[in-house]
Amino acid sequence: MRADAGNFEALRQSGQSQILLNPLGKAFAIPGKNRYSSGMNNPGAEPLEIERKFLIVSDGWRSLVEGSPKRLSQGYLCSDSRKSVRVRIAGERATVTVKGAREGITRLELQYDIPVRDAELMLALCERPLIDKTRYIVRHDGMKWEVDIFHAENEGLMVAEIELEREDQPVNLPDWVGQEVSHDARYYNSCLAKNPYSTWK
Repeated sequence: MRADAGNFEALRQSGQSQILLNPLGKAFAIPGKNRYSSGMNNPGAEPLEIERKFLIVSDGWRSLVEGSPKRLSQGYLCSDSRKSVRVRIAGERATVTVKGAREGITRLELQYDIPVRDAELMLALCERPLIDKTRYIVRHDGMKWEVDIFHAENEGLMVAEIELEREDQPVNLPDWVGQEVSHDARYYNSCLAKNPYSTWK
């Protein structure tokens, strides 16, 4: 079902359809509900990602891991300074995520579940190399951290991320994180797909 400019906003706000863009830039809708970013407890609020990112400096996080790690494969159908469209497969779950431009550590994030087979077809269209990493969930001081250990072209890179409710939310940093790289574009996954860690000199 296509959505023209007149009913695009109504469809977005209804929660009954998900709005995506096809390769020709036309809007279309698919049934389902928006998944708001973690930390957005008000369903009427704009879905935002507020995230800080740090380099890992020791293995102290390993004793704090919760559950089983997940291998993630993801790629970008498009990415630039204003937006990105990411496709990800994480185990038996697949998603497509549209992100807007960053303002500080905040940006618009719209994420939708899609069939794994569809994601596999989309990944074949994505920029190369794909991002291959293992994600661990770690708890520190009552807050959830995501630890990403990169593989393949980004082997050797280890990053910890934490999502926040607001930009000025206090965070008690664990001793296993070092330099903050939240504002360093080189560490954005979309940039690692274009300029992998292994090519840095």
